[in-house]
Amino acid sequence: MTAHTSLPRRAAAELIGTAGLLVVVIGSGLQAAELSRDTGVALIANSLASAIGLGLIITLFGPLSGAHLNPVVTLTSWWARRTGGEGLGGREAFVYTLAQTAGAIGGALLAETMFGRVPGTFSTQVRDGGHLLIGEVVATAGLVLVIQGLGRIGRPRLIPAAVAAYIAAAIWFTSSGSFANPAGTIGRSFSDSFTGIAPESLPGFVAAQLIGGILGLALAALLYGNGKGNGSGNGSGASRTAKPVPVETAVPSSVPSAVPETGPADGASPTKAAYEPVG
Repeated sequence: MTAHTSLPRRAAAELIGTAGLLVVVIGSGLQAAELSRDTGVALIANSLASAIGLGLIITLFGPLSGAHLNPVVTLTSWWARRTGGEGLGGREAFVYTLAQTAGAIGGALLAETMFGRVPGTFSTQVRDGGHLLIGEVVATAGLVLVIQGLGRIGRPRLIPAAVAAYIAAAIWFTSSGSFANPAGTIGRSFSDSFTGIAPESLPGFVAAQLIGGILGLALAALLYGNGKGNGSGNGSGASRTAKPVPVETAVPSSVPSAVPETGPADGASPTKAAYEPVG
């Protein structure tokens, strides 16, 4: 059957999905740090767990909300609608962003509590310097390009696996560790661990992520055009005019889920985005 989901249910999916993502990112980081004093080994464990968890969450929540999990991905969907494609309206984008941010904070607090730490303690890990901000621009631009590119060439079924693989790699090849998610970045400020970020570092990182999102959209337009006439939906919620292709919610276990094209029952515009970004 094809999913037709109301805005409140989609918002709940974004909140729970983003909370789950932060539990995976922070929880695996705390566990890795407890089991190994080698930072490299801990980062390998954290990046693998984060990538696997992200792919599963996208597959699970994609049929409900598009599994944005990331305000940058939501804003690309809003921009698609503004430029004549299908995507989120302004009210939907606002609700999604609020749900993602609340979910990220809740997930961080849950992860801290789960490991016997005092929840609500802000991170003391200051991340500043222009090179880190450049890293965030690159990480976010690459994420958007992966989502947009696969959507525009008609391969949205690859998005969950591709996004997970990209994040696992970007954690290593970017100087910032690839936060690439404003909501996730805010949530990680509530964890005083090696995955955390001090509140004073938030403005620079969030600004860099927004710039990266714009750059990613520009690169997708340059490489793939405006996405019109592909004949398939864009799982990222990016610019596209082709009608949504219904995707059955029963997903074979051996095949990564596509990010489905859904028609909400409340009359809202379809939500079509795959990710996103580890926060």
